[in-house]
Amino acid sequence: MAHIYMHFDFGADEEKAQEARHKLDVWKQAFRLDKKLQYKLDRPEEADADEEDSANADAKDTEKPKSKSKQRKKAARTESDSEGDGTGNVSLLVRLYFSSHEKLSEQRWLDRIPTEEPFKSASPKVLRQGEAGFEEALKQFSDLD
Repeated sequence: MAHIYMHFDFGADEEKAQEARHKLDVWKQAFRLDKKLQYKLDRPEEADADEEDSANADAKDTEKPKSKSKQRKKAARTESDSEGDGTGNVSLLVRLYFSSHEKLSEQRWLDRIPTEEPFKSASPKVLRQGEAGFEEALKQFSDLD
């Protein structure tokens, strides 16, 4: 079974990226594509914000119980997401993983995803195994959380 990666660069448009993420979630649930269609969002400035949030939360964890610290972390993440200045590039990396007997389904999803509305404007790139850039996409997908 071969992986196929699709890279979408949304630039600074966080709203389009979230719309695309939501559409992928709907498809995963509706068509039962749990392991076959996976995605990860890449926000370069997110790592810096998470490190600051975790450092602040660790200092406060010693004073209060864990349940409240989890709530604070979630609140801090949502605040940092909503306060984003929009200067960072948001990219979406989608991995299709169909078995060899599902070639038709794989081809249909390869044709469908880049033509749908939130993905169309994001300059889609399809990377198949053996093509230039595939190893880089594989490494990037495994590095993202």
